[in-house]
Amino acid sequence: MKFQAIITPVLATGLLLGLASCGGNKDAGKKQADTGPARVRVVPVAVKEQQRSVESVGNLFPFDEAIISSEVDGLLESVGADLGDMVAEGSVLAKISDEEQRYMVAQQEAQLRQSLERLGLKSETDRVQDIRETPDVRRARADLSEAEQRYKRTRELVDQGIGPQSDLDTAQARFQSLQAGYDVTLNQTRNLIQEVERFKASLELQRMRLRDTTVRAPYAAFVKDRLATPGQFVRANSPLFTLVKIDPVRLRIEVPERMAPWVKLGQRVEVTVEAFQDRRFDGKIWRISPTVDQSKRTFVVEALIQNPNRELKPGSYARAKIVTDRVESIRLIPSRALNYVLGTNKAYVVTADGTVQVRDVKLGDRFAQEVEIIEGVELGERVAVGGLNRLEEGAKVSIATGDSKQQAGQEDDD
Repeated sequence: MKFQAIITPVLATGLLLGLASCGGNKDAGKKQADTGPARVRVVPVAVKEQQRSVESVGNLFPFDEAIISSEVDGLLESVGADLGDMVAEGSVLAKISDEEQRYMVAQQEAQLRQSLERLGLKSETDRVQDIRETPDVRRARADLSEAEQRYKRTRELVDQGIGPQSDLDTAQARFQSLQAGYDVTLNQTRNLIQEVERFKASLELQRMRLRDTTVRAPYAAFVKDRLATPGQFVRANSPLFTLVKIDPVRLRIEVPERMAPWVKLGQRVEVTVEAFQDRRFDGKIWRISPTVDQSKRTFVVEALIQNPNRELKPGSYARAKIVTDRVESIRLIPSRALNYVLGTNKAYVVTADGTVQVRDVKLGDRFAQEVEIIEGVELGERVAVGGLNRLEEGAKVSIATGDSKQQAGQEDDD
């Protein structure tokens, strides 16, 4: 009997707890049923007139870059510039030993003087005006004239019966020989004139090689690299320096082919670089590629950017914005109305009866708080903002009224 008295209160307590639990479940179910569909805030798809711009990224290049090489063989005696130096046009970059070249020039000048003297010329600039007035031709013509006169006199004496026939034969043979010699002298003189021109060309070439022992800058630029050391023996075409011209600099970017009608020569380009994030550099388009890369479906555009203070360095990464004259009506939705799921951007359209339709959307340009929709939603439709992770295809929702920041913040948190 005592055992029963102890058990009865325990059972009673269990029964009471069980009844309370059953009552609590009924209340929770009732409360959940009372909440109804999820409440979301919606915004309509907007249309806006927007001036188009093209944004892309690329690299900066020098306006000009050249590898300066040796034109002759020789010992590098000295260098006149090094990494980072600015060199003026025509300034001396390096000096190569010119001893051998000077000897070659002297030899060529001696050969030319010898030929000029045979033609009766005094300087390199003189020219033969009449080949018959050259020394060799004048001498040959004088000998021929004397032989002709002797032949005529001898023939007159023979005709008169005074002179022997053998004298006439000798005079005639000499006259004919000197006549042939005169023609040979003319041809030799013509060849000598051509030889003089060849000697002049060879001499000018040798003088150019002598000048090439002094290496000069072809234009004003900066030294990007020095590739030779004094005391080194260099061969022809050996690289000595790399020069770059960096005012202006070139920016090369790639633009999608669909934007080809938007981009034109002379358009303004706004450029930013990581080193000067708070600044914008202005440039202009000066080159447009005539072809499209078939693998990327893009084409190359080059812009020139003035760089008087040499702040922009070739090789740097840069962002560019091309301001075009194209104005279009575009569809916009808030950036908060997009949800990136499994590699696609999705928008949640709420129909008039409160049904959710999940749409894959294709995006265009992005703005501060809005994004352009190219495909996926139409003008007049409404999209949900906030709490997108709770929505699914075919779900029923109720549209929240009001536009309080507190409500929007709560929906975002959900």
